[in-house]
Amino acid sequence: MDRKKFDRQLDTLSVFAEINCDPIFHAFRQCFYENEKSETIFAAANFAGALYNLAHTENWTAYLKNLVFSLENACSYFAAKKQEIPENIRSAAVHDLQLLSICAELSAKTITEGENPENLFFPEWKTESCDLTKLYFERLAEIEKHGYGIFAKYRMFHLECSDSAEKGYVLEPVAFPDKVNLQDLIDYELQRKKVIDNTKALLSGKKASNILLYGDAGTGKSATVKAVANAYAEQGLRLIELSKNELHLLPKLLEELNANPLKFILFIDDLSFQENDDDFSALKAVLEGSISARAYNTVIYATSNRRHIVRETFSQRAGDEIHRNDTMQETISLSERFGIQILFNKPNKDTYLHIVSHLAEEAGLTTNQEEILLQAEQFAMRKSGRSARSARQFIEQLHCAEELKEESNC
Repeated sequence: MDRKKFDRQLDTLSVFAEINCDPIFHAFRQCFYENEKSETIFAAANFAGALYNLAHTENWTAYLKNLVFSLENACSYFAAKKQEIPENIRSAAVHDLQLLSICAELSAKTITEGENPENLFFPEWKTESCDLTKLYFERLAEIEKHGYGIFAKYRMFHLECSDSAEKGYVLEPVAFPDKVNLQDLIDYELQRKKVIDNTKALLSGKKASNILLYGDAGTGKSATVKAVANAYAEQGLRLIELSKNELHLLPKLLEELNANPLKFILFIDDLSFQENDDDFSALKAVLEGSISARAYNTVIYATSNRRHIVRETFSQRAGDEIHRNDTMQETISLSERFGIQILFNKPNKDTYLHIVSHLAEEAGLTTNQEEILLQAEQFAMRKSGRSARSARQFIEQLHCAEELKEESNC
């Protein structure tokens, strides 16, 4: 192939010009620069190394395809707004995608053909037939499921305060999110069903409610939210976790997400407030009462060990404020602003042992069932009570003990 001519063609990328900022694609383009012929093979080897070591893959086609899908550009902008892509922009995008389809199919042999006279070892990469134009516009047609930009590549995020960012925050993707799924969770079916039904309403475009999951520690409140997010990620659901100290950023975040075709769970774990906490009013305004219209594509799911979220003492309840009842009502009103409130109470003995039995069977433990249940009760006593968390911790420890015993026997 005429590498110089092809490199000149790649200079004409416009809609997808940002792809040149990717270090692996940059290394790929170096194979076509006006090098001495002897240098081409070394540039290709450098590209193979970048693909292996930075992307941790040998599949160049798959990598480039995912890169194209994750770019935020003019096409994704109009598709997200359900507007027709202007003719000139669409034509430019088609041109770019046709060139990138050629790139996706270029093998090491094609690039270095006739340029390895010394018969040096040369690393290969995998390629496949790929019509990026067809795939890309099919994906745009279902952008509400796939998303674009960073939301196409990742499913879960942390919101982080940032003084250098224009909006005061950045969304940090979670590269290795908790993989808990609904099948991993045992009992509490009624509680999970309420969360699932509300999430389905969100995904179908109906007005969903904000949810407060409250109750005893270790009962699976947080795991339920993450499992639901994992279960419906393919349908366009994303999860953004933020802490209590970041609640003042909620209005700006909601404004940004409002124009996004995806659906979002804003997850606040272990929520509680002290009296006169500044963040109390920020959350209260967002839940209900703010002048901003509520985003149709977002819900807030919060977990708390407290029903009324705000920590309160008897001395505060009997305080000397004249209109103390008004203050009490304001404190209670925060939890009442969640449309759905779901109680996760500590399991009784039967429920706890049922969870233990199920987890033991999943783990394939060989210890006698009666012995497992007896040890589980003793473990719960040491852990100051029964919970789904203590059941899982017990099974993990017993499983580890069995493996060590087996190794020692060997």
